[in-house]
Amino acid sequence: MTRIQVPSPAHRGARRGSGRWGRLSALVPGAFLIGGLVGISAPASTVLAVPPSLCGTYASAQFGPDVCVFTPPSGANAATELAAIQTVVNNIAVLQAPLSAQFNDDGYALLFEPGTYGSSTTPLVFQVGYYTEVAGLGAVPQDVVVNGQIDVFPNAPDSAPGPGNCYVASGQTCYWANSTVNFWRSLSNLTLNVMSLSTTTYVPPLLSEEPPINDGNCFAGPSDTTDFWSVSQATPVRSVIINGTLNFQSYCSETNYQSNNYGSGSYVANSEINGQLDWSGNQQGIARNSDFESAAGYVWNYVYSGDGCPPGYTPPAGTACSPTKDVFDGLSNSSQPGYIGGGTDGINGVDQVTELQNSPVTQEEPFLYTTSSGSWDAFVPAVQQNSSGPNFLSGTEAGSSVPLSDFFIASPTTPEFQIQGALNQGKDLVLTPGTYDLDAALLVSHSNSIVLGLGFPVLVPQRGNASMVVLPNNGVALSGMIFDAGPVNSPVLLSVGTPGPAGYGASDPDLIQDIYFRIGGAETTPVSATISLLDNADHSIIDDVWAWRADHGANLSVTGPEGQVGAGWTYNQGAIGLQVTGANVTAYGLAIEHYQKNEVVWSGNNGTAIFFQNELPYDPPSQTAWEASFIQPGYPSFLVSNNVQSFHGYGMGSYVVFIYTPAILWDALAYEAPNAPGVVFTDAMDLFISSTCSVNGTCPTPGQSGGLDSVIDGVGGSATDANPTTVVDVDSYANGVATLP
Repeated sequence: MTRIQVPSPAHRGARRGSGRWGRLSALVPGAFLIGGLVGISAPASTVLAVPPSLCGTYASAQFGPDVCVFTPPSGANAATELAAIQTVVNNIAVLQAPLSAQFNDDGYALLFEPGTYGSSTTPLVFQVGYYTEVAGLGAVPQDVVVNGQIDVFPNAPDSAPGPGNCYVASGQTCYWANSTVNFWRSLSNLTLNVMSLSTTTYVPPLLSEEPPINDGNCFAGPSDTTDFWSVSQATPVRSVIINGTLNFQSYCSETNYQSNNYGSGSYVANSEINGQLDWSGNQQGIARNSDFESAAGYVWNYVYSGDGCPPGYTPPAGTACSPTKDVFDGLSNSSQPGYIGGGTDGINGVDQVTELQNSPVTQEEPFLYTTSSGSWDAFVPAVQQNSSGPNFLSGTEAGSSVPLSDFFIASPTTPEFQIQGALNQGKDLVLTPGTYDLDAALLVSHSNSIVLGLGFPVLVPQRGNASMVVLPNNGVALSGMIFDAGPVNSPVLLSVGTPGPAGYGASDPDLIQDIYFRIGGAETTPVSATISLLDNADHSIIDDVWAWRADHGANLSVTGPEGQVGAGWTYNQGAIGLQVTGANVTAYGLAIEHYQKNEVVWSGNNGTAIFFQNELPYDPPSQTAWEASFIQPGYPSFLVSNNVQSFHGYGMGSYVVFIYTPAILWDALAYEAPNAPGVVFTDAMDLFISSTCSVNGTCPTPGQSGGLDSVIDGVGGSATDANPTTVVDVDSYANGVATLP
């Protein structure tokens, strides 16, 4: 992510210290039944007051005070009930939407039971903040309908001297709000009919509405059918129907109603958008198994995989399926056959766009739902081969249900041995919101286990252990969790699968979905982990992973070169973000950033990576501190090891942002792969964003700014300040032979 804004000193509840007693939340006694266990309470003489739940009367007795379960307003009290829901979601947004919540300890799940919420006269409009999950509880997205908006807006202030792009006079200042640190939130399993009123008021107020930007309300009104999800990494939109436009980077965020807003990563999967998919300047993104009427707003790197209507589906009258050919298409004239419209007007022109007509193998994320009798189940969707489009448009999904009674429900106050005991007995696991300090790895030893996070629970190892180790190579599904590095170096944070046994192959894969890693950032003491995610499981599916060695953090007393705050080369250490040893692994939506050696090491055969986004580390203190060998400066961001005979990467992007170092740094190549006919890259790019000397104007020449020497194995042009923010692309590469644009 780029153009970060240093967090303000007003961070509330940032993690303190390195042990379990370093958090105030760890001292608050449990007040809700969790999986048949009562949270441990303090002795009577030291009982602390439990703050009231922001969920109010919607707090879940099963999942705890930070999981809100809403029922649809109905009858004579419908208006009062809708107002009560609006108050709850607003109160949570006030706490979690501002930048000050970026590293707090709070997390929330907002779950909507089947029914309708809001109307054209009283729409339900709310913002989604940090560590907030919004999900319907229907068996399919059609079961929960929200009339209104569910939004994310830019929250990081920035400025520059005028005149700039916002048309202020010389000597005045141009102000705007960024979305580059809008992380860790999600939207899933509902239908959103996008609507608002001219009198709609956003809570909390938007930065763009307030001084010094003062743009007023640009986003509400009867004619506005755009839902704004202005985000960066770790913000998935899954299994939704949006009747309107989905916008991934909001406009009207800058002085004089301009749009100098930065977003850095977007992900949408298994969704039906009856309108436009508008990247709107977000720097990169992936749409998987989704259907939309058109696409617009390109900047650098976009991948479409399996987009369009599923086979045999006829869209309703007045709507259309996504084009099966490349939605980019290179066509700019509306008179040309095949012109789609709006898709060729990126901020920096038209850059790398990749389309696969089918996704090779998918399995959608398991989810909770309620039945007509009021019971709770989890649904596990079926594996799909060579699929396109969403899996629910017929009104049903293929898959199987698991009763909630098969789950152990844990909170951060649940003793570790009880969680592990439940896993040993073959129980599935729900982790409710909060931070789990772990003295030993949670060991998942039973095939087909489900481990599901609600409200982005955070797992932190305390003794150099992993946080979770999954042994089976078949059927284990992990989703919705954050894995932080701890105070003692962990060789690995999450390990999935066992080398050797193949399990049941492609029919029953391990799933790693919406799983995120942080090396630093939230922790306020030094942390380290050698590898964030180790995937040994053959046929596993990785689907939306962000692994982040933090470039900024909550500890404002830690400073580094060129203005870095809360992070540093020796303060938060991580060598490798993702290491894949399993065969036949398929990955969608990989974002791996700032690690100190290779960001990804792929040594399993017959692998597929569809969309890769990377920023190289901001802060190597010198070239000798960051080099693969004395003759190879830097590290390739994506290394396919020499043993691999078959691999295919699609839509790969690696960026240079060497801004927190006094050194001029070089990286010999963005990608490294063996010369083998089965090792293929389709659309691989590098890009120069910035370096210290380019910012300060002290580079000997623009071409001596530091940067990348080549795209892959010495092929493809360099990326330096001589061609800033310009995609340097290799169309295809195999067996040492490249096709250039």
